[in-house]
Amino acid sequence: IKDIPLADPQPGDILAVFTTGAYHYSMASNYNRFPRPSVVFVKDGKAKLVVRRETYDDLLRCDQAID
Repeated sequence: IKDIPLADPQPGDILAVFTTGAYHYSMASNYNRFPRPSVVFVKDGKAKLVVRRETYDDLLRCDQAID
C-alpha cells in the first residue's frame, strides 16, 4: 500500500492501520523513546483491547539513575 492520502491527524485522533507488514507490534521498538501504541482486535463489530498503549513511565521503568 503506497501513497494513501490522509487528513492531517490531530492529537487524540485514532488511526487504524490494517496492513503493517514488519511494522507490527511483534517488531516494534522504542526508537527515539516513542511509546508503542495499543493493539485492538476487532471481530464482528466488537473491539477487544489486547495490549494497552505504553506510557512514558513504561519507557523509563528499567532506566537507572547515574550518580
